[in-house]
Amino acid sequence: MKKFIIIIPLLLMSLFGFSQVRTISGVVTNIDTGEVLPGVSILVKGTTNGTYSNFDGEYSISNVSNEQTIEFSYLGFETKEILANKATINVQLKENVQQLDGVVLIGYGSQSVKEVTGAVTIVDSEAIEKLKPTRIEEALQGQAGISVTPSSGSPGSAPKINIRGISTNGDSRPLILLDGAVIEDLSVVNPSDIESMSVIKDATAGIYGVRGANGVILITTKSGRKNSELKFRFDAYTGIQQTTKKMDLLQPRDYAILVNEAAANGGDSPVFTLYPTTGTDWQDQVFKNAPMSSVNFGLNGGTTKSTYDFSLSHLTQDGIVGGDKSNFNRSTARLNYSIDLVKNLKLSTTSTYINTNRKTLSENALGSVLFNALSAPPQLSVRDTNGDYTKLPNTGLGIEVVNPLAQIANTFNQSQVNKFSGSYGVNYRFLEYFQAESNIQINYADVRGKGYFPELYYGSGKVFNTVSKQADLTDDVNSTTVDESGTVYKDYTFDAFIKYERKYDKHDVKALIGTSVYRTVGVNLYNKKGYAPTGTTLESASIENSETVDNNLELNNTPKRFFDDRLLSYFTRIQYAYDGKYLASAVLRRDGSTKFGPKNKFGFFPTASIGWVVSEEDFMKDIDFVNLLKLRSSYGILGNDRISSFGFVSLLGGEGVYVLDDTLTYGKAIGTLSNPEIRWEQQKPFDIAIDLGLFDKIDITVDYFNKRTEDLLVTPQVSGVLGVYAPGAGAPTINAGTVENKGFEFSIGYSDEFSEDFNFNVKYNITSLKNEVLYVGSDTGILESGSFGVGQDPIARMEAGRPIGYFYGYKTNGIFQNQAEIDAAPTQIDAEPGDLRFVDVSGDGKIDADDKTNLGDPIPDFTMGFNMSVDYKNFDFSLYAFASIGNDIVRDYERNLPLVNRPKYFLDRWTGEGTSNSFPRVTTEATQNSLFSDFYVEDGSYLRLQNIQLGYTVPESLTTKIKLDKVRVYASATNLLTLTNYRGYDPTASTGEPIGGGIDRGFYPIPKTFFVGVNVNF
Repeated sequence: MKKFIIIIPLLLMSLFGFSQVRTISGVVTNIDTGEVLPGVSILVKGTTNGTYSNFDGEYSISNVSNEQTIEFSYLGFETKEILANKATINVQLKENVQQLDGVVLIGYGSQSVKEVTGAVTIVDSEAIEKLKPTRIEEALQGQAGISVTPSSGSPGSAPKINIRGISTNGDSRPLILLDGAVIEDLSVVNPSDIESMSVIKDATAGIYGVRGANGVILITTKSGRKNSELKFRFDAYTGIQQTTKKMDLLQPRDYAILVNEAAANGGDSPVFTLYPTTGTDWQDQVFKNAPMSSVNFGLNGGTTKSTYDFSLSHLTQDGIVGGDKSNFNRSTARLNYSIDLVKNLKLSTTSTYINTNRKTLSENALGSVLFNALSAPPQLSVRDTNGDYTKLPNTGLGIEVVNPLAQIANTFNQSQVNKFSGSYGVNYRFLEYFQAESNIQINYADVRGKGYFPELYYGSGKVFNTVSKQADLTDDVNSTTVDESGTVYKDYTFDAFIKYERKYDKHDVKALIGTSVYRTVGVNLYNKKGYAPTGTTLESASIENSETVDNNLELNNTPKRFFDDRLLSYFTRIQYAYDGKYLASAVLRRDGSTKFGPKNKFGFFPTASIGWVVSEEDFMKDIDFVNLLKLRSSYGILGNDRISSFGFVSLLGGEGVYVLDDTLTYGKAIGTLSNPEIRWEQQKPFDIAIDLGLFDKIDITVDYFNKRTEDLLVTPQVSGVLGVYAPGAGAPTINAGTVENKGFEFSIGYSDEFSEDFNFNVKYNITSLKNEVLYVGSDTGILESGSFGVGQDPIARMEAGRPIGYFYGYKTNGIFQNQAEIDAAPTQIDAEPGDLRFVDVSGDGKIDADDKTNLGDPIPDFTMGFNMSVDYKNFDFSLYAFASIGNDIVRDYERNLPLVNRPKYFLDRWTGEGTSNSFPRVTTEATQNSLFSDFYVEDGSYLRLQNIQLGYTVPESLTTKIKLDKVRVYASATNLLTLTNYRGYDPTASTGEPIGGGIDRGFYPIPKTFFVGVNVNF
């Protein structure tokens, strides 16, 4: 009996122990580094009882019984479940590489790929490492839905980025954020500093409001890790750049034959009595092998409460045209630092200093260096018998065609940018589920420019002459000048927001509410022109040493000296997920801009997205080969205010001439006409997509998008009666256009680890795009731009029913072979056998302006990207390729004058009946063959091998002996091969302008580059 009496209390105590409810606490850390992990989701499994770890990785959760299980989950780490059988449980989580690869920045936060309901493209540091881009835009080329249009191949030139088509005829740049700080120019970013990039392509960019209307590029730089020792990294490469192509031009003898033939056909005397056999290959003289090199040094580490990462870099690049006369160099210094100031309060800072210096040559225009190299007569020498640069004749050659070598030698200019960017923020966690964050972002740029213009005489009547023939022969006339300019740009962004994040049972709720204030200020400090002493150099020339000085800022026709634009925004976002299957997100943003008048200053812009992770449903559990199947869609309205300041009021920005006391007096007048009714341009992007993962090896994504832009902010053609053509005047900005971009994105990737020594990855994507203008609200329903030749009407248009910037001219139908064909054809003025036959589009029996029609456009129908990487033991190999299909280019590098040189395809000209039905006769007489027609429009489709790289990592057994963690050497080539039928230098030729892009006037080609480099970690 006594035994039973003793056993019963023990059983009761045991039962009580098993059902005991207690508070459990502990610290969550990284098992590999010991770093504490803040923000870990901690949930009592099967209940709504949950919390998050604080900045010190600490957590505390109450009302937990011994038999319950606690689930610890954290983005980028494997989920861990632990039985709650003691009061203190310290947890170590292991990184999940696949999850880390799938972390996406979405604006004021991050998500796993599985949770994302928007269209986002990710470019990681590994991809950037293999591409070795000099500019970040090069790493974005070939990504689905992202178009990168080079404006030039010259060092430091900035490509234009369009996300899912051209949505406006104004500023279509995406918003760029570097560690949360707004930057306008990607040239200031050192690619080696980048950890990852996310590109938001759909309505989910609405969280960033007005500045995110054209898409958002989020860049995260490298940072240190807590409880990690000091580590160093060193990266360096050097290489040689070459032109990808030289035009096949006429040799001296063929040139002379063609010149004489043209003279004979025009009724003129022959120019050459003897055909020359020697001369100058002007392209060989202009194109050079140009060096390029980069050095990067960095260090990082962390303590129990802080992390840091510091880097220094220097890049220098000469141009393949002009060498160091076309140079770009960039030096950067960056510091990332974060510290836990007190419990739950964290300070994060990023500071970057950038110095860039650039020298440029004239390019992509009539009279540019390459234009002149193509036009210069091949029988002439570079220098004359006196050793001076040969002066090219004026008659028959044009006033802008000069000796390109003399042009390079006499170009002296440089621009310098000193820029500081900083982002400083604090984050405070409170009341278990809340955190408050505030950030101040600062950009300061000091831009200085200097040009030195010595006395120049290129020959009689040349447009680049700074002295006349008489002045050139005297000593009492000085036309040597120096120009100096200085401008300061400053902008400030202040963000403050509160987050609520709670996960309980099957529900995951995240809410955000905040405000953003933005101000950008620019001041033109000076813009002066001085007459410098003869014999001055670029280095010694200065305004201070000039004999006389003109301050252009004090002249009546100067550009605006000062601007001050501001934005005030309020925003909120709610994200909800149920059981990891059903996802939803909604954003409401109210933006106010000083670009608009009082009545239209503020706009409301809602966006929403939803997702369904089908693969999490019970009916999919037995389908083992499907590891992800997700449907998602988004729609919203985003505002755009990227227009000039103060367009809603009249400003005295024009030049007025008044008669006072019978004397002409120069003063101010109304400049650009105002429009008090201008309002927000609105983009309405829609996206629906499928994400599919198979066999843990294959990833497939298919997106359909339709991005419609309404109330387009345009500057229309208006009557000159309104005074818009006076100095300093201009047409008003109005809301008068609608543009639609729609298409599909498809990407597929395969990744496999066949063995410990062999990894293979391949990815392909294709994007289709149809761009159509739906409405233009000008008087004519047309906006024009883009020049061709000399004295012709603009050739590019924006018009309803056509792609934006389509080419407008005459359609041809072969060559007139004889007079009978001319007589039987619609009336074509001054047509002769051998001339182009224009199509009578209007059907009225005559060829006139009414017969101009659509001749194509510079927007590709399809773009494709392909990349592949193979790792075998210590070797790694990667390959990147890009293709553009359906884009057209206008060939405008051929000067229609008797003595200019010609491409060799002019030998296929018409010389008599039946000789050619595609290339017209050559003649010195005026013909309509030089009118803009499809004869000058070519298919610019191309396939380019963008990058190929082979690397070798030195075995660890060797590197440890010299106390190094990693040593990798590599060889790389960029733009190694381009397959295209385009006859110009480069099929990517374009200014990138919405109306007037795709016109090649001697485009500076993107260089081909060969690199060798080394990466060292220690």
